[in-house]
Amino acid sequence: MKASVIVFPGSNCDRDIQVALANSMGGPVEMVWHGQTEMAQTDLIVLPGGFSYGDYLRCGAMSARSPIMREVVARAQQGVAVLGICNGFQILLEAGLLPGALLLNAGRNFVCRDINIRVENSQTQFTSRYEQGQILRIPVAHHDGQYFADPDTLAELQAGDRIAFRYCGSAGDESANPNGSIDDIAGIFNDRRTVLGLMPHPERAADPLHGGTDGRGLLDSLVSALS
Repeated sequence: MKASVIVFPGSNCDRDIQVALANSMGGPVEMVWHGQTEMAQTDLIVLPGGFSYGDYLRCGAMSARSPIMREVVARAQQGVAVLGICNGFQILLEAGLLPGALLLNAGRNFVCRDINIRVENSQTQFTSRYEQGQILRIPVAHHDGQYFADPDTLAELQAGDRIAFRYCGSAGDESANPNGSIDDIAGIFNDRRTVLGLMPHPERAADPLHGGTDGRGLLDSLVSALS
């Protein structure tokens, strides 16, 4: 398996996901500068968390127009797996690879803590190492993480089983939404389930030294599917 992490000015989780992926893969991960126009053949492209371009204009808006994103969009359209984490999720939305928008948190505050999410679809290359309905404890760190979609788009996501994760309480059956996201959505797929965007940071829960390893299942799922 070959994996590539896109590095934007202001990224602060690019090395985190590089290390976490390398541990799951057992091999190196390519780092691709946002100003490049080409990248080597790869099985997985990751848009990492951070504050690309300082979140100026609108989170992810400037990064979505970086030179490398033309290649990312083209690869995604060809079916290459693409994972966007936090700011990467924002970039995927701005680039039109996923529907909807991420708004300012309902509480108007930056949220940085461990939260619970429930696996809503375990039958994908991103989630096959999880059980349907499994509760994961994974950190979030964002200011603009309130997912919003119009009623028609939301209905399409629900009908197509394209909601990957929902925020929940520790028992899994009660709402514990940290940002006001519609339908408690924490992550969504594209229509082919080859692109995943999520706000929580699996790379920050991928090693026992992190205090938990619930995020590693996502990375291990990709390695299993794409190797």
